[in-house]
Amino acid sequence: MTSSAAPSQSIAQVSPEMARLRARARRRLLLGRAFIYLAAILLSLWVLAPLWFIASMALTTPAEVRSYPKGVLPFIPFSFETMRFFLQSRGIIPGLINSIVVAVITLALSTLIAAPAGYAISRYRYRGRDAYRLSILAVRAFPVVILAIPLAVIFISVGIFDQVYSLALMHTALTLPTTVLVIGSVFASIPYELEEAAKVFGCTPVQAFRRVVLPLVLPGIAAAAIFTFVMSWNEVFAAVVLTVQNRTLPAQVLVSLQQSPEPYKFAGAFFLLLPSVIFIFIIRKYLFNMWGQISK
Repeated sequence: MTSSAAPSQSIAQVSPEMARLRARARRRLLLGRAFIYLAAILLSLWVLAPLWFIASMALTTPAEVRSYPKGVLPFIPFSFETMRFFLQSRGIIPGLINSIVVAVITLALSTLIAAPAGYAISRYRYRGRDAYRLSILAVRAFPVVILAIPLAVIFISVGIFDQVYSLALMHTALTLPTTVLVIGSVFASIPYELEEAAKVFGCTPVQAFRRVVLPLVLPGIAAAAIFTFVMSWNEVFAAVVLTVQNRTLPAQVLVSLQQSPEPYKFAGAFFLLLPSVIFIFIIRKYLFNMWGQISK
């Protein structure tokens, strides 16, 4: 009886100290979680507040845009008058169409070229493989002006200057190196044993790639597609150098920015932001599952 009572007495003596330790650990956990939530909220406000202000100025009357101090929705009148003023300005609708066409062509070309290139870099071993990867990345170190001006001379000489598809080729050259490396890193994260297992069960190499590897790399391709689309949509220097009549929307806004009033500027900023936000919203499900799918 004495031996059985001693452990219970010892537990009773230790329990208050353990309770204090657990309470302290719980408080630290709650404080850490609260700090993470607070940091996430502040970061979100830092990013979303300018976007909300731009949208508020674009979706109100020009008189409200010119007023001071400025308010934000829903405390100011909601109106499409500023947007109509921007869309009716010279060159905006053609510039919007050109931007969409250039971004889509760039997205298609970059993805079609980067997918097999990334697979080859990640799966095959050959002499100079690392040097080749560094050379691909080194292309991004060149300023846009170094590529745009010589390409303008070449495009003029071959008769394709001031065309949307020639600008798309330029944007493809800018986005392709990073796209190849992003997709290649995703391919490298997928165990090669999965393809070997598929071949054991009767799949050809093409079938193993299409049925096993491709569904797993779709999130990575989606991430690369977002980068390609956003970069092509917002690129302005090459668009100004390589186009005159067929300008994209950023180039058209930049050319007329100094002579334009405030409503034009806010509406232009909203239009430059909107397609990228919509594209990311559509493709977000692939990004949310990116690392989870690869690790399965």
